[in-house]
Amino acid sequence: METRKIALTVLVMLAASALIAGTSLLAKALGTSALGPALNPFQITFGRYAFALMALLMATAIMRPRFTKPALWLHFGRASAGSFGVTCMFAASALIPLADATAISMLNPIIAMVLAIPLLKETVGPRRWLAAAISIIGALLLIRPGFSSFQPASLIALLAAFILAFEIIIVKLLSGREGILQILLFSNGFGTLFTGSIALFVWTSPTPQQWLALVGIGLLMLSAQSLFLFAIRRGDASFVAPLFYATLIFAAFYDLVIFSVIPSALSLTGAGIIILGALIIAWSEKRRAPKGL
Repeated sequence: METRKIALTVLVMLAASALIAGTSLLAKALGTSALGPALNPFQITFGRYAFALMALLMATAIMRPRFTKPALWLHFGRASAGSFGVTCMFAASALIPLADATAISMLNPIIAMVLAIPLLKETVGPRRWLAAAISIIGALLLIRPGFSSFQPASLIALLAAFILAFEIIIVKLLSGREGILQILLFSNGFGTLFTGSIALFVWTSPTPQQWLALVGIGLLMLSAQSLFLFAIRRGDASFVAPLFYATLIFAAFYDLVIFSVIPSALSLTGAGIIILGALIIAWSEKRRAPKGL
């Protein structure tokens, strides 16, 4: 990759990571009393999907892309996993330090790798098993089982990682069949229906500031996804993917500046070990890829 191309790719991925961390920050503010009465996580997730869907519908009306016959059951499964996984992530962000919740939920690529063995019939080599073991050690440091500082809410973030891992598997099945915009439309459409039907039973009237935050979550997430796709098209996946872990740095920074939460040494160590596991997987994928891909 050329130097200017590399620099642009890095900047785009850093921007995407900052936006992703920003969605978790807004979710934490909405799930606590920072902007008014705390909102239920399902109500927050509904805002994330509904306002992203509105933006996607406007983009579709302008671009008028061609759609293919959708695999509705796959879209249904993807939206179910995505909406419940994101809800768990938002719930965890409101209860434990933002960096901890982000780091634990980022185990989903590792879990997806394991799930791909029975579900996609993929083979996993020793390097990727080593990466999985390393990342699990990092997660245990963040969850702290058996320690006096054990965080029960961290198990919610771990559940988010498991659920979002299933979403990754389904996205792999969809990506070879349908276009990106079509996948995003169905994902956000079904996600809006799922979370909206549950949010009706726990609905709390948002304050004006909370409405703005709900709109912000949807637009920030959609913008982050667009930037990530832009970066993937300009650079090798093995180079781009590890940059996504900069989200942890932004999450810790936001938590420090907004909520005055200082990460503990144990949290920093655990997050660093999870990142190490992800880097090993990225390196392993690069070695496995055919030349010129």
